[in-house]
Amino acid sequence: MAQILDGKTLSAQIRSDLKDRLNKQLERGLALPFLTVMQVGDDLPSTVYVRAKQRACEEIGIGFRHYKLPAETSMEQLGEAVRDVNNDSTVHGLLVQSPLPPHLDEIEVQRLVSPLKDVDCFHPENVGLLYIGRPRFQPCTAAGIIEMLLAYNIETSGKNVVIIGRSVIVGRPLAIIMMLKGRGGNATVTVCHSRTKNLSDIAKQADILIPAVGIAELVKADWVKEGAVVIDVGINRIPDSSKKSGYRLVGDVAFKEVEPKVSAIAPVPGGVGPMTVAILVANVMRAAGLKVQD
Repeated sequence: MAQILDGKTLSAQIRSDLKDRLNKQLERGLALPFLTVMQVGDDLPSTVYVRAKQRACEEIGIGFRHYKLPAETSMEQLGEAVRDVNNDSTVHGLLVQSPLPPHLDEIEVQRLVSPLKDVDCFHPENVGLLYIGRPRFQPCTAAGIIEMLLAYNIETSGKNVVIIGRSVIVGRPLAIIMMLKGRGGNATVTVCHSRTKNLSDIAKQADILIPAVGIAELVKADWVKEGAVVIDVGINRIPDSSKKSGYRLVGDVAFKEVEPKVSAIAPVPGGVGPMTVAILVANVMRAAGLKVQD
């Protein structure tokens, strides 16, 4: 049976460590870290994600504000709100929750966020620093995957890594990190996407396979090599009348089919998702000038 990479337990350990570090550093008179999450509209999944971030901040003792704006907010109005938070010295981290309503330019909004408060690592300046191997912040999901691999002593150096998905949130930054020298790096990385031919054949060559495309149970058993490590990043809702909500969450991997064939697998839910929030909290502390690692 495969080893289950338990992101929920690992995330709790990371948050506990961050809480201890925060308390010790606050005793020295340092400022309380503070995160503002700005949400435009009432997209339900976004609201759920914001609540998860709020719970993590409150658990650790970090200040939090959920800054809600109506769906009809204009680009000019959103820009003004972002600038107000940028100029607030008591706020150390700012993220604008995606997705935004279609009339708003997400890339332009990311450019408006101060790079010193950009705890999602979306600002072009921070993306550039990541690219050259000197990151100010770590992209939350990508860094969460790396921390999971390290915690479970899964070697990346010299390994053949296949990432399915090229998003700016996961695929591209993860590929950069895993190619760089250092912790969780030195891998040979292939990035696949919707135009990739013979996708299943490429996936089967992976020592470490990381699907992140949002297609429910795309990866079947015949897509993976015997003994490979699989990190499932996809989060998909599929109808399920047995659930009170009317749906259940599944990943991009057909878990029951793939799990007997691999050496280790991160499930959905309970895998990468909790790690993303833990890294976000660490980034907020880092933005406030607090030490988050020895």
